[in-house]
Amino acid sequence: MSKIYFFFMLLVSVTGYSQNVTFEYDAAGNQILRQWCANCRMQSPNQPKDFSKVMDSDMEKFYPEDVISYYPNPVKEQLYLKWELIDNKKVSKIELYDISGKYVNSIESFDSENSTILSFGNYPSGIYFVNLIYSDSDVKTIKIIKD
Repeated sequence: MSKIYFFFMLLVSVTGYSQNVTFEYDAAGNQILRQWCANCRMQSPNQPKDFSKVMDSDMEKFYPEDVISYYPNPVKEQLYLKWELIDNKKVSKIELYDISGKYVNSIESFDSENSTILSFGNYPSGIYFVNLIYSDSDVKTIKIIKD
């Protein structure tokens, strides 16, 4: 009986405390930190802002020298993309691929637009690649994590 009691108390003590692993990612979505936190409460992740309240400082860049930015990463429901129209270089198409390279979706016809919202709500969690294809066939790619 004492062995069962000991096992039960051990199980209760282990499950009574949260044991969490937290992660941090760089702008490209690569994991840069994994930290174990024993006996701490799981902090609720920052909720993405309403897109009308997103500031330029919230946006991440494709590349530091680029005029293309996005928010948020990791994404839950929607990804906001914004770019500047420079030298008549327009985005003609946006393509979305999963981690295996399988085509998922595309959006076309951005004539004079400089932003769009990609819906990720129906896609399973995982890693996706977003390709911005310009009118001069130049392609920029980012990695997005879907929670």
